[in-house]
Amino acid sequence: MSARLPDRADVVVIGGGVVGSSVAYHLGLLGAGDVVLLERKKLTCGTTWHSAAQVRQLRSSRSMTEIIRYSVQLYSSLEAETGQATGWTRSGSLSIADNPDRLEHIRRQAGVARCYDIDVHEVGPDEIKTLWPLLDTSDILGGIYCPSDGRANPSDLCAALIKGAKSRGVRVVEDCPVTGFDIADGRVRGVRTPTGTIACEAVALCAGLWSRDVAALAGLQVPVHACEHFYLLTKPIDGIEGHLPTLGDHDNHLYIRDEVGGLLVGCFEPEGKPIGTDALPKDFEFDLLDEDWDHFEPMMMNAMARIPALEQAEARMLLNGPESFTPDGHPIVGEAAELDGFYLACGLNSAGVACGGGVGKALAEWIIEGAPTMDLLEVDACRFHASENALPGLGDRVGEVLGLHYAIAYPGLEHATARDLRTTPLYDRLAAAGARFGQRFGAERALYLGPKGEAEGALTFGRPPWFDAVAAECAAARNAVALFDESLFGKVLVEGADVEAVLQRVCSNDMGRPAGRVVYTAMLNDRGGIESDLTALRLNETSYLLYTNATALHRDMAWIRRHVARGEDVAFTNMTDDLAVLGVVGPRSRDLLAGLCDADLSDAAFPYFSHRKIDVAGRTVRAARLSYAGELGWELSIEASEAPALCDALMEAGEGAGIRFAGAYAMNALRIEKQYLSLGHDMGPDTTPPEAGLDFIVKSEGAADYVGRAAIARQREAGLAQRLVTLLLDETDVFPFADEPILRDGQIVGQVTSAAFGHTLGRPVALGYVGLEAGETAEALKGQVFAIEVGGRRCQARATLGAAFDAGGLRLRGRYEPEAA
Repeated sequence: MSARLPDRADVVVIGGGVVGSSVAYHLGLLGAGDVVLLERKKLTCGTTWHSAAQVRQLRSSRSMTEIIRYSVQLYSSLEAETGQATGWTRSGSLSIADNPDRLEHIRRQAGVARCYDIDVHEVGPDEIKTLWPLLDTSDILGGIYCPSDGRANPSDLCAALIKGAKSRGVRVVEDCPVTGFDIADGRVRGVRTPTGTIACEAVALCAGLWSRDVAALAGLQVPVHACEHFYLLTKPIDGIEGHLPTLGDHDNHLYIRDEVGGLLVGCFEPEGKPIGTDALPKDFEFDLLDEDWDHFEPMMMNAMARIPALEQAEARMLLNGPESFTPDGHPIVGEAAELDGFYLACGLNSAGVACGGGVGKALAEWIIEGAPTMDLLEVDACRFHASENALPGLGDRVGEVLGLHYAIAYPGLEHATARDLRTTPLYDRLAAAGARFGQRFGAERALYLGPKGEAEGALTFGRPPWFDAVAAECAAARNAVALFDESLFGKVLVEGADVEAVLQRVCSNDMGRPAGRVVYTAMLNDRGGIESDLTALRLNETSYLLYTNATALHRDMAWIRRHVARGEDVAFTNMTDDLAVLGVVGPRSRDLLAGLCDADLSDAAFPYFSHRKIDVAGRTVRAARLSYAGELGWELSIEASEAPALCDALMEAGEGAGIRFAGAYAMNALRIEKQYLSLGHDMGPDTTPPEAGLDFIVKSEGAADYVGRAAIARQREAGLAQRLVTLLLDETDVFPFADEPILRDGQIVGQVTSAAFGHTLGRPVALGYVGLEAGETAEALKGQVFAIEVGGRRCQARATLGAAFDAGGLRLRGRYEPEAA
């Protein structure tokens, strides 16, 4: 054992791989106090030691790009700081494309990278041949070269992180497995080991492929599962001198780099081999799994076709080591919703070294500050439903996730395994009508409805196969009536004598509205950033029914609970599975509902943003007058068992009014036309309500205090640095969808957050943030012409601060021109 087990610590880090070492390093750097790192065997012994340890910044999302960009910065300076060699080599990376879709994919990744000042260049076949002389470039169309990418020696990198951590007082204890946890009052209080218990205030679980098992000791469900991961090491090959850029030949499922004069040929094969921790020896340490040449052979054939010199190369070994994966291919980072003080950084999807620096910093800051310091919604630890942790479905899913590691990020890409884990009460009705489903929070969600029995078209970056179907659904919502299954909303009943006081404290909008009113609000962090948005129905003096994003359910409940002071009377009931929600939307929605109930649905009797119980087709529903599509409409909440019958009654009564089922793709297009924002896309912890154009959800200066109020006041005094705009594109044959750069006069000034083809407007519409120059006001952005870079193509777009469609919001209030009625 490296050190005596202490009796207590402020923070206990579990796991001595690159992620745990990085968390410990950054906790020490931030002055966290007493920090202890526990490793079950020896440092780096699980997965880290055999990592290929390459760091590639080209990613398809903002969060992952920022995380890995920081890793590059850290690894570049760590040796100079600590005196410990890291093996960091700035060798660059080269991603190649042998088909147009792959080329557009890496061009889109390059666009994201440029938004964060990462130096990337598009290169042609001749330059690719210069960078990688051994390549067969006969079929290559082009590539993206990122010179600042690199690689490290994983064991040396961890040694440097640990040295830096120890220099700041972090204690490291090896040969010390965790056997359990002490928990009291919903908070972790201690970590048990075979040699004693460490009392603590916080735990950071960074146990790699064992994270699921260790989390279960605390009663938590963390869906992490290992797969076998292969790479071949060859003996020296003629023509390899010095360091080459790490090669990504992703259509052939390969990454390749030089290694001691030979080559390292790794793969993410189309069908991965999951392996459970129960299949590993109990003393698994610096061990490997059995070679499997039959499994690797197809990848080897791909590699020899790309690098003919491999045909004559001698193999040193075929390395097979376990790597941990998650159900959606993104890491798990953050505080567990069910247990205060229990933080997670695991499931790195074979990118532990690439993400380790950034994840370690992000989690350490979260632990110190008590809240995330950057937008981590994409990797949020609370985003999974319990069904996604179940075996064997989890094993099947991670095998698929490994195979999709290098997949082209087409819009609409969905997983095929571990499906039908959960369904909504309307699933059978939608399936019978031809719905195509995606998965969200473990549940099947209707994306669009196509002709029954007709095969789905191939995914593409161009006009999608669902274009016409979604156009028809949007038309129904805008001109007649559409029925949306919105049952996946998270639904929480919050009640108690102090419920209004608590919600006033955590919500930006005024929650002191009378019973029967609907309130749309945000919950902010201390920086004024939007942690979540929700819709609240005030039921009576002591209760509210909250509707929130499906994947935000557990996080939102935890956020509110953590702001309840000792002694305050507030209770929570998760109603998500008890209630279904049917959205009835469109100019004819009032007539449809009026024919099925006796309630007065007029503007005077049932105004916008009000709710009450009514009977529809003989069934009691709670009807809320609002619409995410921007049309006259009601959201009907009903007991789940009653929902199918209500659906049947609505569809039958609405047949003459042109009623149509509609799915998530149509809703997305409709809400973007209306500049209605989506959490995790158009707003998040790094954006404030004034920046997002949501001043109306912020209390007036004389109202009750709330979290984030001071930050909003400071921002208003200083002026905005960025502002969300709607961008209406001139070209109609281009299809942006998210994260594309926004340019003004050829310079990147912002980034798209959401985009869709606006079927009502007949052209693409995007939402995005644009930076404001010193002294420039948001009003100055009106009418400005920008360019959006879509896969390397620059498309002109005109900006507006408000919605591209019905900016005055008249249609929400049922005010239609006669011909649109």
